[in-house]
Amino acid sequence: MATGLIALLDDVAAIAKVAAATLDDVAGQAGRAGVKAAGVVIDDAAVTPRYVTGFAAEREIPIIRRIASGSLRNKLLILLPAALALSLLAPWAITPLLMLGGAFLCYEGAEKLFEKLAGHAPPPETGATGDPKALEDAKVQGAIRTDFILSAEIMAIALATIPEAGFWSQALILAVVGTGITALVYGAVALIVKADDLGLRLATRPGWLRRQIGCALVRGMPPFLAALAAVGMAAMLWVGGGILLHGMEGFGLTALPHALDALANAAPPWPGARWLAHAALAGLIGTLIGALLIPLVRFVIRPVSRVFSPAS
Repeated sequence: MATGLIALLDDVAAIAKVAAATLDDVAGQAGRAGVKAAGVVIDDAAVTPRYVTGFAAEREIPIIRRIASGSLRNKLLILLPAALALSLLAPWAITPLLMLGGAFLCYEGAEKLFEKLAGHAPPPETGATGDPKALEDAKVQGAIRTDFILSAEIMAIALATIPEAGFWSQALILAVVGTGITALVYGAVALIVKADDLGLRLATRPGWLRRQIGCALVRGMPPFLAALAAVGMAAMLWVGGGILLHGMEGFGLTALPHALDALANAAPPWPGARWLAHAALAGLIGTLIGALLIPLVRFVIRPVSRVFSPAS
């Protein structure tokens, strides 16, 4: 009896070790997939704060909560099942779809870059006016639509990072990535949006140090948001260009990726120098491809889309 109990405990311990190893593997792969999607995550965090601009301070956190909830639904209820179905039924389509998303990132990044260089502000968003509730609903829906595109790219990058994982491991990793990135992005956005309110509160409190911190927060948020937008733009170009170069290698078009690798590997052997060289070259390719896509989108894709959706 004692021997049987010991054997049972040994079996339970072995199962627990396997489960722990599996969870460690899932956590490690989810972490790597999240890092691969970092550029899209940065852009997501840079884009979202503008959707709460112009609303009362007490509505900022509820709006962010609504957008985060919609983002989580996008990832877990739509994109995760779609990614798993794609992995099962058409794994050959993952690379082309990933490259399509990379091209979209290049286009978005290049358009923002050229608008910045030309000194043109993006066109104002249209939406409901007059009724604050209708305006808030329109802003939230617009943010969720934008998030859907970025979330699709995040999930595609994550799926491409774990091609050898089993079905349930893929499902768990994608769920961890989707949930973790949503919490990270919208937690950061909430902190960014409320930082100036905290600064104003501190600036009116007694105490020299509090007032200095409060004034620094109030003065520092506009340049911080501008810097975050610039980092997001650069990340889109770098990640998009890198995705396209990697996809070209997958299709056997290795001349350009290998030439760029050789250039990057010729960088001085300083810490991070080769990584920076790879990122800069991928960003250059992303900028060139995005520049080529801008007239295609403006003069072909958008007019055609208007023909097929006249109500919009």
